[in-house]
Amino acid sequence: MQYSQKVLDHFMKPHNVGEIKDADAVATEGSPACGDQVTVYLKINKDTKIIEDIKFKSYGCASNIATGSMITDMAMGKSIDEALKITWRDAMEELDGLPPTKAHCSVLAADTLHEAIKNYQIEHGIREVADFSKETIVAELKHIIYPQVGEDIVTLKMVKYVGFNAGVAIIDIEIPSFDKYRDNVAEEIREHLAKYSQITDLQINM
Repeated sequence: MQYSQKVLDHFMKPHNVGEIKDADAVATEGSPACGDQVTVYLKINKDTKIIEDIKFKSYGCASNIATGSMITDMAMGKSIDEALKITWRDAMEELDGLPPTKAHCSVLAADTLHEAIKNYQIEHGIREVADFSKETIVAELKHIIYPQVGEDIVTLKMVKYVGFNAGVAIIDIEIPSFDKYRDNVAEEIREHLAKYSQITDLQINM
């Protein structure tokens, strides 16, 4: 697997690694059981809303560590509004690219950063907790990358139907039975939606 020099540099000597004991916001996304997990800690100036310190812990591959390092570099010194605009594509471009099968690592890093900021905003009354709906599920599906091409499954039109009623989420995905990434996509869907207590039953049809 070919990595850029920047990916290797951030993997071998990652920046901002560690934990902030008195962090103003924390978020953890992913799961070690599925291969990758990231935790982001933020120290935010209460007046300016500038991120004055940021740390991360990572469990996973070289790409996961490198993107955690890069995303925290990019967020340091920015306001929380500016940091929310940092996308997984931005992080991947700053690393001079990732193999398509590793694009999900930049998604995980960006998602964790954004989740930490949202946690801060909710705690301080800046943001309201959004009502859970079908649109919440669709938004999560946009963060699931099809490994062969490094693009999300919604943009690729693999998602044919999303329904949510009385705690039951139904998702129809069009991926051939012979596709080697089929099970990986289903696993990613389950991982992304596991944090929502509103979903009591998840049915993925492929």
